[in-house]
Amino acid sequence: MSTKSTQPEEKGFFEKVKETIEEFWDGTKDKAEDLKEAVEDKYDDLKEKVTAKKPAAKRKVVAVKHEVADKAHTAATKTKTAAANAKAKTETKAKAIAAKTKKEVAAVKAKVKPATVKTAAAAK
Repeated sequence: MSTKSTQPEEKGFFEKVKETIEEFWDGTKDKAEDLKEAVEDKYDDLKEKVTAKKPAAKRKVVAVKHEVADKAHTAATKTKTAAANAKAKTETKAKAIAAKTKKEVAAVKAKVKPATVKTAAAAK
């Protein structure tokens, strides 16, 4: 007879928690990178539109440049805020999961200690 188990080895609770946190973090990073790329593309598009038109009057050029800069700044600010919020949510979730895990571990340890004391007393 073989002593090898035919069933796959199950992951422990902490490995599952770790994987969940990693998935949250990877998702947040990917989303932030996508937002950054979208903002850069939009900025380039707006920049190309402004340079392609080149109005005759300098006042118009200055006004359009300020508008593009304001729009780009607004978009960049929104992206940074979204990324910061996503990161904060992920960190909050990770802390909540870690706290819950600690409570569960403490509860299990509390249950195990009295059982081991009773077993040791019964053995004597």
